[in-house]
Amino acid sequence: MTAAEGLTREVPLVAAEAALLFIDVQNFAVKRDGAEFKDIPDAEIATKYAYYFERLKSLAIPNMQKLQAAFRQAGIEVLYTTIESLTKDGRDRSLDYKISGFNVPKGSWDGKVIDELEPTDDEIWLPKSSSSVFVSTHIDYILRNLGVKQLVIAGLVTDQCVESAIRDACDLGYLVTEVTDACATYTQERHDFSLRAIKGYCRQVTTEELIAEIS
Repeated sequence: MTAAEGLTREVPLVAAEAALLFIDVQNFAVKRDGAEFKDIPDAEIATKYAYYFERLKSLAIPNMQKLQAAFRQAGIEVLYTTIESLTKDGRDRSLDYKISGFNVPKGSWDGKVIDELEPTDDEIWLPKSSSSVFVSTHIDYILRNLGVKQLVIAGLVTDQCVESAIRDACDLGYLVTEVTDACATYTQERHDFSLRAIKGYCRQVTTEELIAEIS
């Protein structure tokens, strides 16, 4: 028998060992007047980003709200991370974010979780200044203190920060679940490609399937 026999990622959630993490569902990246989009002409929004905003409105955010409510009801930890520098000028952010021109100043509106998913005053929110929340925050330390072994991930964007979190969580020994219809990126093609590429690091379920599981 090999060491891998009997091991699987297809493990139902155990409430006492699970947590839900929302990635970058913040004003910066969700709202039309967020810093990522405010200087983009309406015509370009209507073409290049039409799919993204429609998916957020009609599918991803409603599913995130359902997940948030169900996990709270089940007594499972809900955590949030958003892109936000620890300084106003962003001097602490990653080189990649500096090259990309991403700076969400400390304490800014852009760095806040959207109102539709507002955290309670006892839920954990971690500002990050790199693609992976595991690189630029102490989330691994926090999750281990909470006794978390199974991490559910949803958020933005599917093929960037969500993927980064899944890979790092997997390598650090967490069983990861990606909620496929509670994530979004800029095109359906990119979303679908990401799901195929990351499948070896996590199990993938829909919002409805996961809520049924924890209920």
